Amino acid sequence: MNGKAGPIRNDWTIDEIRALFALPFNDLLFRAQTAHRANFEANTVQVSTLLSIKTGACAEDCAYCSQSAKHDTGLERERLLPLDDVVAAAQAAKDKGSTRFCMGAAWRNPTDRNLDKVIEMIRAVRDLGMQTCVTLGMLTEAQALRLRDAGLDYYNHNLDTSPEFYGNVITTRTFQDRLDTLQHVRDAGINVCSGGILGMGESGGDRARLLQELANLPRHPESVPINMLVQVEGTPLHGTDRLDALEFVRTIAVARILMPQSYVRLSAGRTDMSDEMQALCFLAGANSVFYGERLLTTDNPGADHDRALFERLGINMEHAELGADRATCCGSGG
Repeated sequence: MNGKAGPIRNDWTIDEIRALFALPFNDLLFRAQTAHRANFEANTVQVSTLLSIKTGACAEDCAYCSQSAKHDTGLERERLLPLDDVVAAAQAAKDKGSTRFCMGAAWRNPTDRNLDKVIEMIRAVRDLGMQTCVTLGMLTEAQALRLRDAGLDYYNHNLDTSPEFYGNVITTRTFQDRLDTLQHVRDAGINVCSGGILGMGESGGDRARLLQELANLPRHPESVPINMLVQVEGTPLHGTDRLDALEFVRTIAVARILMPQSYVRLSAGRTDMSDEMQALCFLAGANSVFYGERLLTTDNPGADHDRALFERLGINMEHAELGADRATCCGSGG
């Protein structure tokens, strides 16, 4: 790792990004691996665990989501989890090797009373020596500041897809709403976690535009989760044609080239990926995964399977210091 991969850019044109996608596969992976090795340890992966702290009954109409109140998916609605249950889950995640604990609540936006309870969870998880991340929907500027004061390390708020395709997936909030929340998080000095979902019926141009929006933010997200659509029966996107595996790998590689100092995370959809496909994603520059049997409401490979895969590939799990990569004290990378 030498940290020399050229200047960090926030002015990528769509033609430049399309040209990257069009490269021969081996050439693209070579460029991505070169950028990766210039900024990260070559064979190390950061491991996060995600817990749903409030499930179902969300007012949004995201066409991929089992938790929307507008879709009949058979999901049982649950209230906000008790603090003790969250702490127990975080401790179990830490014992299995996770360094970051992510908490997700199915809200359009949290009330201040909701936020009080989440702040208690953030402080309790940090007391275990873990990094913290939450995803709670849209935030106001004042709420972002409260989360910062609670010691939150990361806030997740995905752009999901391109601005042009966005209306085909979500109508209850705008693309600009998402950008506004990311700006509140950034202004508060919290690390940004933002990525998207592939395989929702979008075009290759939409995937390029999604990455352009992320890479041309004033500062790159510290963490960029790339999800493969998990098709849930009862959601409008159930039955969508599956994305070609190599196109998914290409998207990982282009994300690594555009945002060379960001963690690129393999997120939802890994249960439908072969070990060989995941190995290609790591070669393409992915260096973070969600770890544990569940991702909010969908399945994820078991921790034992992941550890076995890491061992086969010679990949080590990262051991991060608490707060070592706070947005207020580091560069544009994760």
